[in-house]
Amino acid sequence: MSSGKKSSGDGRSLKVRVKTAKKRSVSSARWLERQLNDPYVAKAKREGYRSRAAYKLLELEQRFHLLKPGMAVIDLGAAPGGWTQVAVKRTRADAADGVRGKVVALDILPMDPVPGAQVLHLDFLADDAPAAIREALGGGADVVLSDMAPPASGQRETDHLRIMALVEAAAAFAAEVLKPGGAFVAKVWQGGTEAGLLAQLKRDYASVKHAKPPASRPESAEVYVVATGFRRGAK
Repeated sequence: MSSGKKSSGDGRSLKVRVKTAKKRSVSSARWLERQLNDPYVAKAKREGYRSRAAYKLLELEQRFHLLKPGMAVIDLGAAPGGWTQVAVKRTRADAADGVRGKVVALDILPMDPVPGAQVLHLDFLADDAPAAIREALGGGADVVLSDMAPPASGQRETDHLRIMALVEAAAAFAAEVLKPGGAFVAKVWQGGTEAGLLAQLKRDYASVKHAKPPASRPESAEVYVVATGFRRGAK
């Protein structure tokens, strides 16, 4: 592996290149090289976010204005916590006084505590999950966030089907816990939301849009569906 970023002589940084080694595969070398050269990774470290994914939510928030002080927010598949950190700041869930929001973050993976959020080690697909989360929030949610994605199989069609199954489950969960007027944000694959789910979202929400925030890598197939204005009991 090359050590550090080289200088071009005129003050600019040149791209770090990572060589494969006996214990490093080509794919892991590419991942490491991408991380070393990713400005969002460096920015996350500087600004104290747990992952570069935080900037995806910040950019979606800048466009759609989803999070406000005092809101109740659920972050599905929250680990390692970058989206949770953003939700806490925007809702003032960590504030000492004044208007304070509530943030519940859950994942089946262990996750370090986030000041201002309640972290649950929980599968949102469990039958008792909606009730447990309502209890943690003290009521319904204003926003349900999901940056979940299944492990990549390398097969585009398979990966698309897997992530859509997750999105459908997250959308059904959101319909159980959202307050009227609430919002649902979830990662989908390029090509957008499947017709059946998109039709359901359009029945359940006043507005449904797709967006690819700048922090999403250009080569990534991910986009986000942003549904706002939840209509409980819509047909």
